[in-house]
Amino acid sequence: MAKSFERLKGELARSYPALSPQLQRIASYALEHPQDMALDTVATLARGAGVQPSAMVRFAQALGYEGFSDLQRVFRGRLVERSNHAPGLHNYRERVAAFQADQARSGPQGVLAQFVADGMAALERLPGQVSAADLAAAVRILAGARTIYTLGHRRSFTVAYYLAYGLTQLDLNAQLLDSMAGMLRDKAELIGPKDALVVMSFKNYTQEVIEVAQTCHARKVPVIAMTDNALSPLARHARVCFQIEEKASKFFGQLAAPVCFAQALVVAVGEQIEK
Repeated sequence: MAKSFERLKGELARSYPALSPQLQRIASYALEHPQDMALDTVATLARGAGVQPSAMVRFAQALGYEGFSDLQRVFRGRLVERSNHAPGLHNYRERVAAFQADQARSGPQGVLAQFVADGMAALERLPGQVSAADLAAAVRILAGARTIYTLGHRRSFTVAYYLAYGLTQLDLNAQLLDSMAGMLRDKAELIGPKDALVVMSFKNYTQEVIEVAQTCHARKVPVIAMTDNALSPLARHARVCFQIEEKASKFFGQLAAPVCFAQALVVAVGEQIEK
């Protein structure tokens, strides 16, 4: 039975394949909505996960907890810990709700207000999602790599492109991997242990990106992943994995936090090189 959120994520990643499909659905929901898991009732969470409230209790017991309240205590502990590192973070939902209340709720202005509110919330959560040790490790890998390759498809392409551009501005040898002419796998075969691969994919994950990360990881290439939670298929193929939780605005995932993190990573690498 995990006492901390970080240990709980590890336990879920290990036990996920053995869980029933219903409990797997709850596990995915829990890691995608940790804030809600800490604050909402069992009934509300069950509706969000698409299961019966009793399934939430079975999920907690499958992980070794006596009941759901014991599991929820772990998620609440995560909130306390992160609010200590980022004062004011714990009440972001209230501030976002207040922001939305002042905006038009229909038409283009309402759409803009929703995206801005979700982006604000994602950016407020970001500092607490990034481990200082992981960030330092990623910076060391990138600063010392012979060539840095970046890879992201679909909406993640924007982040991968910016990373390649930003790192190139530091006079580093950075290259964006793409699927032009069906050459992605051939290009990936050129990546060696002295290089580094920064790969990113969020739900719904891109299989081609996952396969490149897997093959590079098997060849001892340092892989740095940016994804959404510990159950992501990228997590098991990365030397350093950043899990940036996000809440989609209707049918579109937010890019505010991933882009902000990419910019911070470039600047941190630049500072490391200057040292």
